[in-house]
Amino acid sequence: MGVPIPSTDELGAIAESFGLSPSEDELATYRELVAGSLAAYDAVEGLYQQQAPATPERHSWRPEPADNPLGAWYRRCAVRQRDDGPLAGKRIAIKDNVDVAGVPMMNGSATLEGFVPRADATVVRRILEAGGEIAGKAVCEDLCFSGGSHTAATGPVRNPWDPSRSAGGSSCGSAVLVATGQVDMAIAGDQGGSVRIPSCWSGIVGIKASYGLVPYTGAFPIEYTLDHLGPVARTTEDVALLLTAIAGPDGVDHRQLQAPSGVDYTVGLDRDPADLHIAVVAEVFGHASSDAAVDDTVRAALGRLEAAGAEVREISLPEHAWAPAVWSVIATEGGAWQMVRGNGYGLNHRGQYNPEIMEAFAGGWRRHGDKVSHSVKYVALFGQYMLNLGGGSCYAKAQNLRPLINQAYDRALEGCDVLCYPTLPMMPTVLPAEDCSVSEYVARALEMVPNTLPCSVTGHPTINVPAGLSDGLPVGMSFVTRYWDETTALAAAKTYESLVGGFPSPPAQ
Repeated sequence: MGVPIPSTDELGAIAESFGLSPSEDELATYRELVAGSLAAYDAVEGLYQQQAPATPERHSWRPEPADNPLGAWYRRCAVRQRDDGPLAGKRIAIKDNVDVAGVPMMNGSATLEGFVPRADATVVRRILEAGGEIAGKAVCEDLCFSGGSHTAATGPVRNPWDPSRSAGGSSCGSAVLVATGQVDMAIAGDQGGSVRIPSCWSGIVGIKASYGLVPYTGAFPIEYTLDHLGPVARTTEDVALLLTAIAGPDGVDHRQLQAPSGVDYTVGLDRDPADLHIAVVAEVFGHASSDAAVDDTVRAALGRLEAAGAEVREISLPEHAWAPAVWSVIATEGGAWQMVRGNGYGLNHRGQYNPEIMEAFAGGWRRHGDKVSHSVKYVALFGQYMLNLGGGSCYAKAQNLRPLINQAYDRALEGCDVLCYPTLPMMPTVLPAEDCSVSEYVARALEMVPNTLPCSVTGHPTINVPAGLSDGLPVGMSFVTRYWDETTALAAAKTYESLVGGFPSPPAQ
């Protein structure tokens, strides 16, 4: 079926949205011009369908509630390509915003339920080529715009340490499946902390690598300058193993302009604590949203490292406090423009698009937009209001401030190996009730992010490491390193992991 010719009424409505007032005769002429130009669209559709891959048949299923007590699985499957390779024997969950060809996905949202990707995301293809098994899709928050675990259309994902509490998001299912031992590793995503938040509250290791190191191709975007994918696992070595398999340019992700390739991140993990120089960022402790139990647990962990020979000193990094405001403007306007208005991918860039998911999301939003979470509605309304008000100028100002925060982080890292601070300022929060107010619902989605946002803005590699337990709940600390120096972040994490004899697992539920 060819592209339909618009009516003059349709063109008139579009003209009005642009602030134009063409006459009826002009609209009729424009309609004739459009009709004569549609052949290009028909030609592109035909050429694309000739080149598009066929969707493979892969068996998957929805687990029964009894087999999914924490709500972390969306789909189960068992996809393997080979029996050897560095990931042979490893079972890996994939966050449900990442394409696994032939396996239905919904990105936590009613707008995409039932969509079946044609092709594997780059990280999925690389996992299979390395011998790993895709064990299923992990539940994520609605369109991934939440740091909680209560907004997915399938229901809340529960914390493995206390099921009444949030597991952290948006990669909630990925972290819970790893923490409970249902998989060995998982792929998570991160725009404002979504690798690190659930890793912290679920008590596992997770790294947001340098911006662009891990290809985002085949994952549903939110905002191009914030999009990251990263690995989570119960040990530092497994995180390094999965990062080695998935990192490096894929030739089609435009985020990867300077990313290195061929690095083995499992090499150089074992270091003497005396060779570790840690700068503790003073501004991240004791601020308005800080829980004293979190600060105390992280300082105790740093004390153990110092007693083992590490150099630990405190520094001031005032630009760290700029990041939440800068991130908020970029994510709000950029998310409304690209994710909501642009059906995830937007326009005006080179690289690989996913036209099938763009079309599915556009139709799903028209049919089910009222069903999206309050946090998504909030960013859509607020972001579009600011775009209408300033024409994108506030977004532009925020992006222009970004290099100043990057430079401040680079300066702080000149005199140390890693920066350190609490990954999250608070303990895992209680899941909101189904009938909670909109304001409480949105607060539970966004309140935990002050400490994770700076490295989402700068793109520096950051790893969450379980620092200890407080009242039976996990507390995490972050190690931040220079761009492309993931090895040092991993080595710092492994040093602490070895010092404490490994990280605890949650109690059996």
